[in-house]
Amino acid sequence: MLLIRSALFNLTFVLQTMVFSLLLIASRPFGFPAAWFWGRAWSASVQAALRLICGVRIEIEGHEHLPDIPCVVMAKHQSAFETIAMPQLIPPFVWVLKRELFYIPIFGWALWALNAIAIRRSQPREALKQVLVQGKRFLDAGRWVVIFPEGTRSSPGESGQYQASGIMLAQQADAGILPMAHNAGQHWPKRGFIKRPGTIRVRFLPYIPAEDVAAAKRGDLLARLETGIESAARELEARD
Repeated sequence: MLLIRSALFNLTFVLQTMVFSLLLIASRPFGFPAAWFWGRAWSASVQAALRLICGVRIEIEGHEHLPDIPCVVMAKHQSAFETIAMPQLIPPFVWVLKRELFYIPIFGWALWALNAIAIRRSQPREALKQVLVQGKRFLDAGRWVVIFPEGTRSSPGESGQYQASGIMLAQQADAGILPMAHNAGQHWPKRGFIKRPGTIRVRFLPYIPAEDVAAAKRGDLLARLETGIESAARELEARD
């Protein structure tokens, strides 16, 4: 039954992604808000299908930590779920993602239409420069920026190597940082076909204001963020 449910959800997910991506692309000439409407609708529809078909519920903790000004979100990366859910969790934003995603037909075009910052991970210096320049421009324009500091997905209980690009962007743009942890990998594993029933818990940790980010040593702040995010992720995983 788990296999059948997962297959049905995966088929539904592909169809949802194609339909909403086309709607988003078609609406982009009418402005970013029109396109963002369909991005949020896609996020909501996928989460609804995940709950109805696979029995995966979503709980959000720490919503009170969200600031009322644009910031850099540094999030744990375990699966596709956090990317899909993000439009429902925070105000309009841009992702920092690998450029190869732009090459996916229809879906990649939708990411491009939403102005995602697409980097080449094989060119780290150019990628960092791109994040700093484009990220600051979006923050100044009122858009949030979402960065996965591990760079790639990690399995539950594991941690990738945290990178400081999000901190560098926040310091350069005079912005704060909002850390985010979750246990999505337990129910939607990376490169996993099976979606396991249960509860995905997303936790926003206390916001770090711009003045604290600016005053901190980059290495110290990175260690603080990694410790906080990983500790919260382990706690959420243990509750499942």
